[in-house]
Amino acid sequence: MQDFSQALAVAFSMIVSMDDGLMRIIGLSLRVSLSAVAIATLIGLPLGAAVAALRFPGRRAVAITLNTMMGLPPVVVGLVVYLLLSRSGPFGVLGLLFTPAAMIVAQTVMIVPIVASLTRQTVEDLLVEYDDLLRVTGAGPIRRLATLLSEARWSLVTTVLAGFGRASAEVGAVMIVGGNIEHVTRVMTTAIALETSKGDLPMALGLGMVLMTLSLAVNLAASLLKEAGDRPA
Repeated sequence: MQDFSQALAVAFSMIVSMDDGLMRIIGLSLRVSLSAVAIATLIGLPLGAAVAALRFPGRRAVAITLNTMMGLPPVVVGLVVYLLLSRSGPFGVLGLLFTPAAMIVAQTVMIVPIVASLTRQTVEDLLVEYDDLLRVTGAGPIRRLATLLSEARWSLVTTVLAGFGRASAEVGAVMIVGGNIEHVTRVMTTAIALETSKGDLPMALGLGMVLMTLSLAVNLAASLLKEAGDRPA
């Protein structure tokens, strides 16, 4: 218990003093996760809205695929991305393996189904209220999607935050494609796993506290935004 207390005190001290090693890992983690979320949002929001609001061949298959991909094991995603980016893979010439870019790709693959599926559900619920109005006004596909996405903006922000929460907590896929290389691809989750195995509890606890605080902040923001969206205008 005394060792744990000492490790916790050192971890807290590292956070307060903004330890250089700690800050490097946190900075890279945020850069990778935010980049992945941005890309996934650009893909997932219109994709989910299109599946919900438009009628096209294979629509049901796309919806089922997105729902299925929400539960993909991260290590499987990591393995697939690894094979695609390896030297013998189709994108090996890009030299992205074991770089932050590869980690962004892996996280994006995992987040897109989450953002798209949650967006689809949100837009489908909204469509019950707006479908007749959109038909009467003769809105085309683009205007239809834009209107629905605009009206669902608060709920969609929470969807994006959910994607960020998923990305920031990821360890399996980024470990495989990033390699957990110090100062290059070591992020909070992979560093926690490594430092714990090495017995460096202060660093692991420090990163764990930051990760927990980040998760709490994301959930609090999502809750506040949901309340703002539900509040009558």
